[in-house]
Amino acid sequence: MDWQPLVLTFKLAVVTTAILFVVSIPIARWLSSTKSKIRPVLETLVSMPLVLPPTVLGFYMLVVFSPENAFGNWLNEWLGIKLIFSFGGLVVASVIYSLPFMVQPIQAGLSSLPSTLKEASYTMGKSKMTTLLKVLLPNIKPSLLTGIVLSFAHTVGEFGVVLMIGGNMPGKTKVASIAIYDEVEALNYVAANSYSLILFTITFFILLLVYLTNGGYFKRYSQ
Repeated sequence: MDWQPLVLTFKLAVVTTAILFVVSIPIARWLSSTKSKIRPVLETLVSMPLVLPPTVLGFYMLVVFSPENAFGNWLNEWLGIKLIFSFGGLVVASVIYSLPFMVQPIQAGLSSLPSTLKEASYTMGKSKMTTLLKVLLPNIKPSLLTGIVLSFAHTVGEFGVVLMIGGNMPGKTKVASIAIYDEVEALNYVAANSYSLILFTITFFILLLVYLTNGGYFKRYSQ
């Protein structure tokens, strides 16, 4: 069995999750505290990947980032960035496609915190950034963990978006989900089963760890 698709898959998942964690915190913070009239619009845009077919999202990203398009040509000519059929393109597509899986748990966690927690921090002279990093985020660790795990697992299982934007290039854009599809088409069910079993096992234990941790299992049974 070729291990490159699995290595590439988990590399993509790690990079995507790290970027999403940094990007999603300010978005979730704003959504959880603002009373702006454009909030429903932004929430809708963030949530679109949950209901939009992956091929639709992948198609439009393919069009936008194509060198034949004005924006894609500008990226290529002026910044030397080529997103079509590249690992960088997979990262951008994965960040957009998995955004709600990171933003929504963090937003829910921040919204559940009492306002007095933030007000007490401001009263003690703490800045907004310090309050967020030292007071609010430490109090929503289960939400942060949920967002991280869901984003990671969702990226591992991507197919339509990564196929549209990255194609099927061995060692470069061929992730495990595409490898499974290729093996099934070739009637090589043994290899397809190997890839599938590895992904199933890893994803299962990651999710199990989250449920055990957030459910207080370890704390309850260590007392």
